[in-house]
Amino acid sequence: MLTHRRKPVSLCLISTDLPLWSVVETAATLYQKDQDRFHLLLTEPALSDFQESDSTPEVSPAPPAITSRLLWLEISPYRVIMTMQGNGQFSYRHQWERGMYGTSRYWLQNETDGGNGQLRMRNYTRSLSLSGRPIPEHLRLEYELWSQNVQLGHYILNLEIHL
Repeated sequence: MLTHRRKPVSLCLISTDLPLWSVVETAATLYQKDQDRFHLLLTEPALSDFQESDSTPEVSPAPPAITSRLLWLEISPYRVIMTMQGNGQFSYRHQWERGMYGTSRYWLQNETDGGNGQLRMRNYTRSLSLSGRPIPEHLRLEYELWSQNVQLGHYILNLEIHL
C-alpha cells in the first residue's frame, strides 16, 4: 500500500548538554508504506558557507549558489532512518532503533581535489516514541552520540506532522 499526503511539518534537533538547537518548518510529503511504516520527504535549507575573516581585507568572490538539501526519514514504531542528500559537499545517514546501538555516518566532499571522507560514529537510542493513528503526528527520539569510547552528547529529535 503506497499512499501519500502533503503535510506541514516541524523538525527540531536539540542537544541537552551542548548549545545546539535547530528547527526546520516546511511542507513534506508523507508516504505510507504499510500499516506502521512511513517515509517522509522534505527539503531543508542549505547550510550557509562559513568563512573566518582575518585582519587583511580582500575582495571576496561571488557567493556560491545556495541549494536546498533533501531529507528522507523512514519511520516505524521501532526504527528511524534519516538520510540527508546535500549538494555534493555534505551528506549524512543516521540509523536509530529503540534500545540499540546504531550508526551515524557523515560524508564530506573536498572541493579542492574532489576526494571525499567519511566519519562513522555510533549512537545509542535511549527512547523512541511515535504517536498518531492512522498517520503519525509526533515522533520523539532521544539518543546519545559516540565516537569510539567518547560520548559526544545527548540529543532529542522531535518531529511534528500537522494534520
